[in-house]
Amino acid sequence: MSQPTRTPIRILVADDHPIVRDGLIAILSTQPDFALVGTAADGREVVRQVEALRPDVLLLDLAMPEIDGVEALGHVRLRSPETRVIVFTAFDTDERILAAVRAGAQGYLLKGAPRDDIFRAVRVVHAGGSLLEPMVASRLLRQIGQGQPAADAVTLTPRELEVLRLIARGLQNKEVAAELGITERTVKFHTGSVYRKLGAGNRTEAVALATQRGILRQPGT
Repeated sequence: MSQPTRTPIRILVADDHPIVRDGLIAILSTQPDFALVGTAADGREVVRQVEALRPDVLLLDLAMPEIDGVEALGHVRLRSPETRVIVFTAFDTDERILAAVRAGAQGYLLKGAPRDDIFRAVRVVHAGGSLLEPMVASRLLRQIGQGQPAADAVTLTPRELEVLRLIARGLQNKEVAAELGITERTVKFHTGSVYRKLGAGNRTEAVALATQRGILRQPGT
């Protein structure tokens, strides 16, 4: 009996440099589970294309004409909340990384990342996880940690900690539920509680904050 065909991950590539766009398209097109559905060359076009195409994953540069990537990301979150966003940029400043994560990016890769890292990021983010390069994660942790005393105590319940550790591994809510033998609704309840306790707005920030406070181990250690 033949295996059912898996629906490919629909990807939109947004970058104002044609060579970069063409290079990403060529790289991503080698993967049978990826489908390139469109491109965008400026921030306004990103918003229009996302609204029209509803891609599963958006690869977004931050240095975009018209409106920049962070502002475009905010519009994307409002108009197509199901679209997962990976920032793919040359910007590696702490402030830009934090701004993108707080605007809703689930992944952050620096240009020059190996193609296998790009493939993994697309798959992890599409599955509901978050992914930061180790260097990016370190910069984010430093920026988040500025002005926050090390003595700030956050107490998570054992179950909340289990959920957080699985989220940090890139598991989506359904997979966390199966791993722990609880309902997906219960996972969402615990995740919301973790966000509130840490002061996080999304998974990526929650993992970064928990790592900065010593609740989780820092990526790569």
